[in-house]
Amino acid sequence: MAPFPSRSPALATLPRRGVLAVGLGALVAACSRSEPLTASTTPPLDMARLNKGAAELAERAKPGVLGVALTNLESAESFSFNGGRRFPMFSVFKAPLAAAALAEVDARRLNLDEMVRLEPEDLSPPLSAIAEAFPARRDYSLRELMAAAVVDGDNTAADVLMKRIGGPGTVSAWLSAKRLNDIRIDRYERELAPEAYGMASFRPAWKGAGFRAAYDSVPDATKLAAMRRFLADPRDTATPQGAVDFLMALDRGELLSPASTRMLIQMMRETPRAADRLKAGFPAGVAWAHRPGTSGLDLGISLAFNDIGLFTLPDRRSYAAAAFLSGATLSMEAQAALFADLGRLMIRSVG
Repeated sequence: MAPFPSRSPALATLPRRGVLAVGLGALVAACSRSEPLTASTTPPLDMARLNKGAAELAERAKPGVLGVALTNLESAESFSFNGGRRFPMFSVFKAPLAAAALAEVDARRLNLDEMVRLEPEDLSPPLSAIAEAFPARRDYSLRELMAAAVVDGDNTAADVLMKRIGGPGTVSAWLSAKRLNDIRIDRYERELAPEAYGMASFRPAWKGAGFRAAYDSVPDATKLAAMRRFLADPRDTATPQGAVDFLMALDRGELLSPASTRMLIQMMRETPRAADRLKAGFPAGVAWAHRPGTSGLDLGISLAFNDIGLFTLPDRRSYAAAAFLSGATLSMEAQAALFADLGRLMIRSVG
């Protein structure tokens, strides 16, 4: 089940800035053959291995569609497989959401120590420990909400934080201003999740087990039709290349102040979720800061199984990686095993 039409073939690519760097190196070399031609001190990506391995993993994922991107953060050399295809993000969006909120902090329009009191209409579907705790606990700082969204993937925290900074349109406008146009954030989680499965508008009574009961009441035919519409919807999607462009800009300090950059990357390091995905293919000693996104398996179909992040090898070489899988019929364990194999492929291909 192909979610979106592909904008680019599944091929290795070198971004324009990398091409310019190589071109400049060639020009200098024309004057002095003793100068190196490479634009980087790190080994080049093994493109042949990556192309072959990604194609094999994509075949394993069928009828799901796999998208992959990998970028060397020093040289900007980049590999992509279905890198221009749009995939549903699910909780991947919480990393750019947090970046947009931290940009408001940097501009002194937002204070993370500000307290927010939750009302019933602020609650969102699972996964949300904050919704589960309501109304026993109602007061949270924006700092707590941001950490809950990025580290724990809490949907209520993400929605309240996004509302506080102006909603999805504000986040998308910020991304556009940073020339990150291949990431779209269009809806709150409380809108997206019910629409994906043909449910009515979310209501507070659906928190926790209530959401499952409401989900189970939707006829399978209605649910399947809604899932197919969701897979064809460009809203709340990202391309693999767009995801690594965001990660690279974050790592380079092009999006936020140094303090805010460190804060977001540290939160991404602390998430305990999805340790069985790309990280499972990395050897010991590799640092991994990431944000996964998962839809679950419904009617035998997974709308989204994703993982994006920054990994740093023991020798301090760093890379941005993104993996998206949509429309798969594999079990959750088999999808995780596929991502672990993709992680191993990435490690073997960076030299």
